[in-house]
Amino acid sequence: MNKDKHLGFEIRTLNNLVKRYFEQQKPEEFDNSTGVHGWAIRYFYENRDKDIFQRDFESRFSIRRSTATNMLQLMEKNGIIRRENVSYDARLKKIVLTDKAIEIHKKATKNIEKIEKTLRKGITEEELVSFYTVVEKIKANMEVTE
Repeated sequence: MNKDKHLGFEIRTLNNLVKRYFEQQKPEEFDNSTGVHGWAIRYFYENRDKDIFQRDFESRFSIRRSTATNMLQLMEKNGIIRRENVSYDARLKKIVLTDKAIEIHKKATKNIEKIEKTLRKGITEEELVSFYTVVEKIKANMEVTE
């Protein structure tokens, strides 16, 4: 084992490389949004058969009400979501993806598959299993320190 290598530094370097690659591969439809908006679109898409409200969004992403409000307002302004009344409570408005957002989600999913293929190139299934095992151990180590 090379004693000159530091795990934290290697993780940070890998994170930077992957992040940069993701940015280069990002569909142009995402130019006016952030990566968090992509995760939000995915969440709303995967739960489109349910009524999702701002409080659900806040809870799922562990964000404060003001942060959620700002994000959702920007997504609404960019034509990614709309808020609709529900018949059973006049105070509530569910969050619904627009057709534009669904198209963005489909393109992003294809893009993620392409990026995953690049990331996995030359790596065997055994190596992936080992990698995920090590990643889980590192995450557990970090959770203990919180």
